[in-house]
Amino acid sequence: YVKSQTKLNSVLWSHKLNNFKFVIEIYFAVWFSIYIQVRVKDLTVEARRNISYCRVCNNLTACVGLVMKAYLSTVIPLTILLNVLAQGAMEAPVPVLYFQRSGGGLRRRKRDWVIPPIQVAENTRGPYPLEISKIRSNQDKLKKIFYSITGPGADQPPTNLFTMDRDSGSLFVTQQLDREEQANYTLKAYAVAAGSGAAEEPMDIVVNVIDQNDNKPIFVQDIFLGEVAEASPKNFDVIQVVAKDLDEENNDNSDLRYSILSQEPKLPSNDLFVINPVTGFIRVNAGGLDREKYPKYTLEVQAADMQGDGLTGVAKVILTVTDSNDNAPAFTQSSYEASVAENKADVQIMKMMVTDGDEPHSPAWNAKFKIISGDPEGLFSVRTGPNKQEGILSTAKGLDFEKNNKHTLLVAVENEVPFALPLPTATATVVVKVVDVNEAPIFDPLEKLVSKREDLAVDSDVVQYTASDPDTARNQNVMYRIIRDPAGWLEVDKTTGLIKVKNAMDRESTFVKDDKYTALIGAYDNVPATGTGTLVIQLEDVNDNAPIIEEHSTPHLLSVTDKDGPGYGSPYSVSLQGTSKSNWTARMNDSKTGIILNLATQLDSGQYTVVLRVSDRQGLEQDSTVQATVCDCTGADVRCKDRVAAGTDLSLILGVLGGILVLLSKLVVLLLLLLARRRRGVKKEPLLQDTDVRDNIFYYDEEGGGEDDQDYDLGVLHRGLDNRPEVFRNDVVPNFMPAPQYQPRPANPEEIGNFIDHNLKAADNDPTAPPYDSLLVFDYEGGGSESGSLSSLNSSNSGDQDYECLSEWGPRFKKLADMYGGGEDDML
Repeated sequence: YVKSQTKLNSVLWSHKLNNFKFVIEIYFAVWFSIYIQVRVKDLTVEARRNISYCRVCNNLTACVGLVMKAYLSTVIPLTILLNVLAQGAMEAPVPVLYFQRSGGGLRRRKRDWVIPPIQVAENTRGPYPLEISKIRSNQDKLKKIFYSITGPGADQPPTNLFTMDRDSGSLFVTQQLDREEQANYTLKAYAVAAGSGAAEEPMDIVVNVIDQNDNKPIFVQDIFLGEVAEASPKNFDVIQVVAKDLDEENNDNSDLRYSILSQEPKLPSNDLFVINPVTGFIRVNAGGLDREKYPKYTLEVQAADMQGDGLTGVAKVILTVTDSNDNAPAFTQSSYEASVAENKADVQIMKMMVTDGDEPHSPAWNAKFKIISGDPEGLFSVRTGPNKQEGILSTAKGLDFEKNNKHTLLVAVENEVPFALPLPTATATVVVKVVDVNEAPIFDPLEKLVSKREDLAVDSDVVQYTASDPDTARNQNVMYRIIRDPAGWLEVDKTTGLIKVKNAMDRESTFVKDDKYTALIGAYDNVPATGTGTLVIQLEDVNDNAPIIEEHSTPHLLSVTDKDGPGYGSPYSVSLQGTSKSNWTARMNDSKTGIILNLATQLDSGQYTVVLRVSDRQGLEQDSTVQATVCDCTGADVRCKDRVAAGTDLSLILGVLGGILVLLSKLVVLLLLLLARRRRGVKKEPLLQDTDVRDNIFYYDEEGGGEDDQDYDLGVLHRGLDNRPEVFRNDVVPNFMPAPQYQPRPANPEEIGNFIDHNLKAADNDPTAPPYDSLLVFDYEGGGSESGSLSSLNSSNSGDQDYECLSEWGPRFKKLADMYGGGEDDML
């Protein structure tokens, strides 16, 4: 049965040394294939795998059972088995394919008529051309039939891979096939009768290339690089290796298995790593990784097809052991103390050093600090220094000595990466003492808004604006002063902070913006340190401005304005006063904001004074005088062509011109007399000789006793500020601070150096020593001065002294010569 129905297409050899067995794969034509395994030890033969269907007998059990009964169940020598199979393969005929029988008219085609594909193993040794099949026509007994094929592999690329005998219909393959290059070919076969054309319908022939295990696995990389942490647990996946096999997928020829062939170094054990045979994942198999001792491992891995029994490929895997965070950082001190002045933010307080046993400058070595307790208000911050092994503690906000003069913090240190093992977290206690500094008084609120009428009487209370000294332990006095009062309307009580009206306020003043007047109030303590508060006075409008008539009004219409607010403005009313009632008429326009002025009687051309009384809606009125010009008006812009009348007006003008001429003539005579006086002076002996041009030393502090200077009280010259108590100045010796002790002048000249140094330092630190910071007033002469007038003091102008010689003393006395010697200026 085997000899007559099967053909041995290929025999594959696979040798596995560990159990000494041979595996033979036999393909039985197009129906099925089986594996047989021959053990070298006892020459037993057994089936490993078979297919589930047989086209010849439609009964897998009967077919396989026959083969197994004939060959596989019998214990025979290996050489006899191979010879029998090879002989059967040579004698078996190739499969014959018949064209579908055709007849005249319509005919139903059989459902089960399927032309099976031709199976050809790749890499068959030949000889070539190798016959793989034969086609026949049912009419070849009646006619001479010629056979041919077309398609890829025949007359299309790759051409001449398949050929057909024209007379017999035998199909040949001319060379070895490669499944990885092309897995199947579809040819079309033709049968043509000699002299009568086509004898059969064309038939499709499919040639399948059977895969052989001719490609070994190849890794996608020759060398795989990976990292493994020294603290990695068992079964931790490190890296995956991947190999590819070009043989047919889902076939034993491409079914790969991975294994580790070697490990270097083999310490601390030879099985530190294992590989998943199916997925290729390499994982940690045992503990003992130590970066400091064995920083790198090299593995040789293998991939084998045929489920590990076939062809093999190898690759290298280099694993670098990385440092794990298995050492916790520790402070060099368990506690720290520092001090910082209050009210200062972003000030560095101290640095805290730590140590770590991990690899330097690695994430497992770099330190990270945080405050874990003692700072609920977020007053402090801690950051890592540039060297990654120090913590820098700073103030995030200003500290308050009066609120808390000592802070105890607990600072913890960790690494940038979590600990690889359960490790304790190191902590340190930091005590920060707050140093008290003198703080300026603080106004509450910093900006105070009050509303007052603008006509608030002078010396009336505006508001009491007070500040408190945050330095409660110092028990200092808080005093007040006006720092900025643009209009000079306010004054403040020095001790109570009560602000009063000093001068009348005016909402319509230029110092008022949006009905608000702003002043800056200062509060200072004993040191002194000054704090400021802003006082905003909302001025309520009162009807304190009567309507006025604007200048540059248009003819016949006079515009009226009022500085007060809308409640005290229009509508306005107007009335004529005095003699203006008889010559003029005045009325308000429709909007009640303008006055229409007209003549009531005929008047001569000239200037006339018209008195108008204008009042606002509240009845506040004011008389305004308007100069009205009466003339013959021409043009759109109303120009007067004759503003004056003839007669008496002309005589008046001529009189004025005559008076001007008389004054000019008197002025000319006066100038001539002055010129003559300057020219007639007699030359006197000069005050200084011409040759005496040396510099001289003059004493200006000897004022003599002329005019009884002792009778003048010079103290009155210092009373200007006494009349202005609102001006604060501190250029007098403070009476609330002790003066330093100065050493007396020593009798021994050798001690004079120490005397100067000691007293110099004392003067530098003496707050009572002048000069003092002060606010000086230079533009106020005071009021009610007790000194007499100096206007009676006149310089002598006797003319007995000749100052002409000053012009001969050189350039140093040029200015003096111009002042007393006369010259071109006197001629003017």
